[in-house]
Amino acid sequence: MTTLQTSAILHSSMYSAAPSLLKKGKVMAILDIPKPRTRNIPLPNLQELELGRDFITSLNTAFAEKQAKTNSLVIAKLYTILEAVADRVEMHKNIGEQRKNWNSLLLTSINGITLAAATMSGIAATTAAVGGAPVVALKMSSTLLFLAATGMLLIMNKIQPSQLVEEQRNATRLFQQLQKQIETSINIGNPTDRDVNEAMQKVLALDKAYPLPLLGVMLEKFPSNVEAAVWWPRRHGSGQATSADYNGWNAKLEKEMRSIVEVLKKKDEEEYLRLGRKALKLNKTLAISGPFLTGLAAIGSAFVGSSSYFGLLAATFGVVGGGLASVVNTLEHGGQIGMVFEMYRSNAGFFKLMEESIESNLMDRQENGELFEMKVALQLGRSLSNLRHLAFSTPSRKVQDNEFGSKLF
Repeated sequence: MTTLQTSAILHSSMYSAAPSLLKKGKVMAILDIPKPRTRNIPLPNLQELELGRDFITSLNTAFAEKQAKTNSLVIAKLYTILEAVADRVEMHKNIGEQRKNWNSLLLTSINGITLAAATMSGIAATTAAVGGAPVVALKMSSTLLFLAATGMLLIMNKIQPSQLVEEQRNATRLFQQLQKQIETSINIGNPTDRDVNEAMQKVLALDKAYPLPLLGVMLEKFPSNVEAAVWWPRRHGSGQATSADYNGWNAKLEKEMRSIVEVLKKKDEEEYLRLGRKALKLNKTLAISGPFLTGLAAIGSAFVGSSSYFGLLAATFGVVGGGLASVVNTLEHGGQIGMVFEMYRSNAGFFKLMEESIESNLMDRQENGELFEMKVALQLGRSLSNLRHLAFSTPSRKVQDNEFGSKLF
């Protein structure tokens, strides 16, 4: 009874409110929403669930096995390269020791031969002046020794043993550095084919930069143009710059690295190339003077004991030329001018490598920015604050400021 009364009240109120709603432009619709009908959805049984789980597990296992197989193959390739690099370290080290012995033994032998020949020439001149015993044997011996010293000097100046030693020393150090890099890649884990390709390219570039044989592929000891040594593969960037705020890089760090590159190009690299040109010029002068003096002494000793004035002049050439040749030879090979020239080339190459590395990272951001900044600071022997001071104070510097980028050398 109560329900019927409530229903009647609701109907009456709705009919009474309808005219007012129509006047305001509103329409009321009473929708009769049907109740959703439930269906019997079949649920998978326990066996089907276990089969699906086993299938997913098998897929994951197969993917993991494939990934492990790929990683094991990459690691095997890296270990193969590592063995070759370790072998090259020993080869360059042993050959460097051999060529170091060449330099010391040839220097001692040639100086001994030259001084002995000069002594014989002086004795022959003295004997001929006092009218003593025949001096033919002394003259011939002195001349032959001078000629032998001239030939040995020509060969020694051509190959520059001290420069060969420096080349092998650099090759040993760089191959050891590459060996450590490969070991680090293996120890960190998850190496890729890219690591293998980079290691292969570095090995081949080092083989080309520092060849072991002397005939055919020996580096030019007296180049017409002094250039920085290059022992790394040429970097091929992506050609498309990455956004500034990526992988630890930002606009301030990018500006800092560009300033460092400018300092290294204008100061450090150019300075070592300038010193290399001076060392090369000195080495050329000494390399020509030594054989010329021994050859002149050989001619002089051959004419010892001739006429009075000509014989005296010939004896002077023989004795003085031999002594000066020993001095020149000692300055060139004892002072290791060739080694100094190669050291300057290598130092210039070090800065050139830094420039290319910075420019490559400015392009593709391969290395983390903060880590790369620390790496550059360590290579230049500077702290991070000192490196930033060098970079951001560069534009306000005077031209006569002689501060270089590197604090190490």
